[in-house]
Amino acid sequence: MAKTSSATQQPFLTDIKALRARARKHIEDGAVTTGYQADRAVVIKLLNEALATELICILRYKRHYFMAGGINADTVAQEFLQHATEEQGHADLIATRIVQLNGEPDFSPDGLAMRSHAEYVEGGSLIEMIKEDLVAERIAIESYGEMIRYIGNKDITTGRMLETILAMEEEHANDLSSLLEDLNR
Repeated sequence: MAKTSSATQQPFLTDIKALRARARKHIEDGAVTTGYQADRAVVIKLLNEALATELICILRYKRHYFMAGGINADTVAQEFLQHATEEQGHADLIATRIVQLNGEPDFSPDGLAMRSHAEYVEGGSLIEMIKEDLVAERIAIESYGEMIRYIGNKDITTGRMLETILAMEEEHANDLSSLLEDLNR
């Protein structure tokens, strides 16, 4: 077994005194420490786009909830409502993270649809509504995947948050796909 020299080994944790000194420096930056490696401005921009996407999805799901009609409407409407509620949770997580990064969440309705990756499409029938929601979920899955790959290990907290949201978006897509199959039988 080869021995490694002590000159090549890195300590697991920074010297405690240095760590304490760095924590006191730039205290006004809150959670953003000198160890933050991502481009904060870019991450905040991406998160504001994700926030806009979630807000558009909430609005679309709420419309679909209220407009669902037909023999299968009750079950599908409840799914729309559940998804709207979960998308609201995603929006809240994203807005909170933007603030933690010393940014400002953009809730302005001006340009909301332009900032969103997903579109607001009303859909005329129950099947059209499900299809439009499924398209939006697929867009969110692609967008979140790209954001996660871009951020990598440079912002672990944001990456984990996005991974959690991505998993839920994949679940939504699966739910909608199943509804579509059931209705097409």
